[in-house]
Amino acid sequence: MTVGADAARAARPERPAKPALGRDFGKLWTATAFSNLADGIGRVAVPLIATTLTRDPLAIAALGAVAFLPWLLFALPAGMLVDRFDRRWIMAIANGLRGAAALWLAVLTVTDALSLWALLAATLIFGFGETLFENATNAVVPSLVARPALDRANGFMQAAQVTIDSFIATPIGGVLFAVALALPLWIGSAAYAIPIALALLLPLTAARPLREPQSAASAASEKNGTSAREAVAYLWNHRFLRSMVVFTAIMGCAFTFAQAPTILYFLDELDVPEAAIGVVTAGIGLGALGGSLVAPALVRRFGRGAVMLVANFGAAAGLVGLWLAPELVTGLVSYAVLAFAVSTWNVPWGALRQAIVPNRLFGRVLGIMRTLTWGLFPFATLLGGLVARYDLRLTFLIAGVVTAITTVVAARLVLSSSAHTTVEEQL
Repeated sequence: MTVGADAARAARPERPAKPALGRDFGKLWTATAFSNLADGIGRVAVPLIATTLTRDPLAIAALGAVAFLPWLLFALPAGMLVDRFDRRWIMAIANGLRGAAALWLAVLTVTDALSLWALLAATLIFGFGETLFENATNAVVPSLVARPALDRANGFMQAAQVTIDSFIATPIGGVLFAVALALPLWIGSAAYAIPIALALLLPLTAARPLREPQSAASAASEKNGTSAREAVAYLWNHRFLRSMVVFTAIMGCAFTFAQAPTILYFLDELDVPEAAIGVVTAGIGLGALGGSLVAPALVRRFGRGAVMLVANFGAAAGLVGLWLAPELVTGLVSYAVLAFAVSTWNVPWGALRQAIVPNRLFGRVLGIMRTLTWGLFPFATLLGGLVARYDLRLTFLIAGVVTAITTVVAARLVLSSSAHTTVEEQL
């Protein structure tokens, strides 16, 4: 019996070991986690503080629009900075800017000088800092982990973002807001200090793009400085990435359009107390965390394309569920489905970009992609705020229909994601 069992185990193929991520990735992960702690506190506190100044859905949506505006104005310059200068210092400076903005808002609050315009200005600074930090973080990951570990690394990064943001930061932000208006701003400004130090402790490999084989044109471009034209040409000549930019722009606009009145949807439609908003969003975060944790395994089992396609249909279902939700529990479940789907999409999509785009071009290419996608989000958010003035639920229905139709039309493109797994020089 024992001999037979041993023989069966010997004949059974060994499951491949999970690729290691390493200590340096741990530093990056921890820096991202603390940065997300500060982000999450602010993400709950700023709109809640805004509701003490106005209940206009369009004004609340304007805060979301301004947060995305830097992706339109600054994403490409941020990418050029990330490809040209020390990425560790860029991450540190970005969080320094955001910490200073939070501190400024806190001072205005305790001195009774706070206004909606000040909130909008600080949100704009948060957005500029985010473009730098997110661009640099995405560009650093391939410098710290092996290519087979990208899906796993991005899963951990996504899980950190969701766990800290949704389960720790947002409940804390809601409770701190209930205790004192300025308290979440003081705590948030302090939380940005830790990722500044951790970013500077990253190894030299994280400072500059990895060296890769270059064409003569690429070498000349690098000799003359970091060229945006080279990145534009790369993206334009890459048919798959070019098409995915269009697809993700439409999908992202649908999501931001739907979520423009989220705070007021919970407060006025589902009767959630202001102090409990953070707890409610923690429930939503359960779905997002689940998506980030299972996405790498789903990709290994079914392939990137299939996982990404089903995730978009799941997002459409969650949006329609929010439109139909008669009470809080149904609304929370629907939002959790949406969060699960979006998080499941983000993991393979992030790894796919890192696998395809040469590291020396990554910051610029990602900046262009974010300009063409996230740069549209301010307009979608404001449009959602206008629609929400008429009906706080209608944005979810419209976004759900757009998401479903777009996914059907682009199904073949999304499924082809599984075929793109290696760096592809197009120049």
